[in-house]
Amino acid sequence: MKKYVLYLLVLLMLPGCTVLGVVAGAGAAVGVGAAREGGLKSTASDIRIKALISDKWFKYDLHTFSKLNATVNQGRTLITGVVQNPEDRVEAVRLAWQVEGVTQVINEIRVAESEGVSGYVKDQWITTRLRTALTFDKNVQSINYSIDTVNGTVYLMGIGQNQAELDRVIDVARNTSNVKQVVSYVKFAGEGQVSSQGETYEAAPQDVGEGSSAANDNTAGSADIEPVREEVIWNE
Repeated sequence: MKKYVLYLLVLLMLPGCTVLGVVAGAGAAVGVGAAREGGLKSTASDIRIKALISDKWFKYDLHTFSKLNATVNQGRTLITGVVQNPEDRVEAVRLAWQVEGVTQVINEIRVAESEGVSGYVKDQWITTRLRTALTFDKNVQSINYSIDTVNGTVYLMGIGQNQAELDRVIDVARNTSNVKQVVSYVKFAGEGQVSSQGETYEAAPQDVGEGSSAANDNTAGSADIEPVREEVIWNE
């Protein structure tokens, strides 16, 4: 219970959190905490996660993420709100994955204003196609991965079960049409925080028909995948 009170105080100190709103939310959490799976301990953990995510957003750029909200339920984090460009959308999700206790990030952030509508639509198509391919891949637990695409670059975040699974995910992404490169911030189960610099993988040659995508080719191997680390993607 002492930890629960501490997390409540942290929330009160966060920008954008009114006393009335936080108290009302905390009161509701206490009311249902005992009834939900995990009880008050799980509720306290979710409050801690929410507070730490908000703190990371605040330290990165308060204005950029002022219209975002994180809802946490047993480590599963739903992010909603609006940002001004696709890059901020990726960064908000990446920061959320860095918080210990986060088991899944559901990205529902909308981009209010961004140049190149057609490019944004193409990025969304890539993300949807890759998500669908991984969902139906029996060798991948797709729910553990968060996918976002910006200007043809696929960003992977989440928790991999092992290297073989991650290699498979990267291989499918590299062989998806219109993908330029793949950047992985995936960490393995039981591993600590990942580096702020992801591993970058060039897209596979795409001089064949769409039917040859790795999503439809179970023989596609990943032994030849080599990370390209020269480019710093998240250099702040």
